[in-house]
Amino acid sequence: MTALRVPTEHGYTSASPLNNSKPTTLTILGCGTLGIAILSGILDSLSHHPNRSAAPSPAYPDSGAATPTSTDSPSLSNSFSNTLLDTPTRFVACVRRPQSAKRIRDAVAKYKLVANDVQILQGENVKGVQAADVVILGCKPYMVGEILRVPGMKEALAGKLLISICAGVPVDQISDALYEMPYESLFPSKTAANNGITPGATENPCRIVRVMPNTAALVRESMTVIATSTPPLPDHYQALTEWIFTRVGRTVSLPPSMMDVSTALCGSGPAFLALFMESLADGAVAMGLPRAEAQMMAAQTMRGTAGLVQNGDHPALIREKVSTPGGCTIGGLLVLEEGRVRGTVSRSVREATVVASQLGKGVSGVNGTRFFT
Repeated sequence: MTALRVPTEHGYTSASPLNNSKPTTLTILGCGTLGIAILSGILDSLSHHPNRSAAPSPAYPDSGAATPTSTDSPSLSNSFSNTLLDTPTRFVACVRRPQSAKRIRDAVAKYKLVANDVQILQGENVKGVQAADVVILGCKPYMVGEILRVPGMKEALAGKLLISICAGVPVDQISDALYEMPYESLFPSKTAANNGITPGATENPCRIVRVMPNTAALVRESMTVIATSTPPLPDHYQALTEWIFTRVGRTVSLPPSMMDVSTALCGSGPAFLALFMESLADGAVAMGLPRAEAQMMAAQTMRGTAGLVQNGDHPALIREKVSTPGGCTIGGLLVLEEGRVRGTVSRSVREATVVASQLGKGVSGVNGTRFFT
């Protein structure tokens, strides 16, 4: 894609997409549960907005601006107001098994306006990457090396944007699999020279960014963490990354050192919250509520509480407002405190962080029992 890859002595700069001669293609390499959620979220966004590049983020539906990536940046539209984007209009999903291909076909079939823009490839990863302008790497963490080291993959990725959503896999590990050298050394700079890093001989390497979305992308409510890059991504790649993930929810940018805990909080968080929601519903069912109503009520209660927090209320303040003296809420809260719920939930995030840090290293038995009373 010429408009997104203009080489300069410092890397790559953007050019107007008006010069682009073909549609922009996004390939999802290893399109499993999370990949399908991201693809479905983007298709849902695009299918409701004929002007695809202007499809609003669910985080800011009125303005169409992307979620702020820092407290200093009010919106993506302000940060990149002069950046014209070649946003994806074609999609390739790469899988290994026929069952996975069928899951994707079933998932995208309901987006009738854009379903024909999706191509599914089975066992043809290199072909899928060759067709791409931007690639999302969504395989299992232990499979990263196997997938990226196949003949032709490095050449297929040349000069493109590679977005990794693999839990626990740092950018340097991906760079090592492709180029056998640290990522920063691929891009000559004064900073690298000052740090004693010898620039690599690899020509036209891909740009790599680590991103952690979650499965709520399926309903465009993901909380996605984008790791800052060294060297920084060119503006058009940064804007494109944020465009993709603001189609499916909110985004925030954090240092790479925060990615494992972000994986635990945002990636694993939906499972933790689902367990808590199920527990709320179980208690209500035990006291006579029908299961369907109990589940709906628990889900809406959690959604409403989240809305209050996002509106500016501190969780502790919400808890205090509801806990009237001698009432049912304080009685229930004390049972939770006696059961060490706060510490147990916090520990689950800490445990998941440790596990996430080991996933990309191929460590087996990571989830061995480590609980001590």
